Amino acid sequence: MNKWVFAAILYMAVVIGGFTLYDKLVPEEKIAAAETGGHQHESASTGQGHGEESQHAEDSEVNVFVQAQKDAIKIYLKDKTGKPVRDLEVNHEKLLHFIIVDDRLQAYYHLHPEQVGDGEFRIANGLPDGFYKAFVDIKPKDLAYHVTPVPFIVGDPIQTAAGKALAPDRTLVQQVEGETVKLTMNSLRANEPVTLSFDLDQSKLTPYLGAMGHVVILDEHAQRFLHVHPANDKEPVFQTTFAQPGLYKIWAEFKQDGTVRAFPFVVEIK
Repeated sequence: MNKWVFAAILYMAVVIGGFTLYDKLVPEEKIAAAETGGHQHESASTGQGHGEESQHAEDSEVNVFVQAQKDAIKIYLKDKTGKPVRDLEVNHEKLLHFIIVDDRLQAYYHLHPEQVGDGEFRIANGLPDGFYKAFVDIKPKDLAYHVTPVPFIVGDPIQTAAGKALAPDRTLVQQVEGETVKLTMNSLRANEPVTLSFDLDQSKLTPYLGAMGHVVILDEHAQRFLHVHPANDKEPVFQTTFAQPGLYKIWAEFKQDGTVRAFPFVVEIK
């Protein structure tokens, strides 16, 4: 009989303890979501700034929130306790790179919001109404961080049917505003080192954000993110690894004669 009494007491202790813990943790999470519009990213697919995909988003110690208002877009950085993330390292001349794509991977923006407070950044909202995903590339000094997509909505867009699916480019040559760039890749296979070489008029090329170009890569679902920097300081040559097969869209950004242009390519990784 005593063992049944003991079991009942133990059960009640576990239940009471569980509700106490829930009461302490959940309100803080709800407040954090409410003050930022609820756009917390929790995607499992990740990427790192040096160009290799990571599969450890669950280890990230920074949560990113995006709130799109009529005139501005705000970004909030919080640690696991809900406190603002204050200490960021400068990463290619900026504290924060704010990369945005639309739901069809047609529109692409690489922006640099202004810091307006601890763990808070702001930039004017010039986006047309639509559905977007943001990728916030930062380097916290003392916290682990992995880039994951943060969905957000601008205005009151009309939900439309999905656009045309991505298809691999037949030739990896793109022309933007009269400038032509050709992409050459030494491999199109997953889990192999890949070198991306860009053939362009280098006489017009000047450093952009501390490098001779930047490459951002997303898979066709905008879940896996890569932000790749040149292998050296003189040539537009980049190195990376694709962890998974599939279709990927590549935006190669170069500054030529003072103008930054993004050249889009679509490739299939086997």
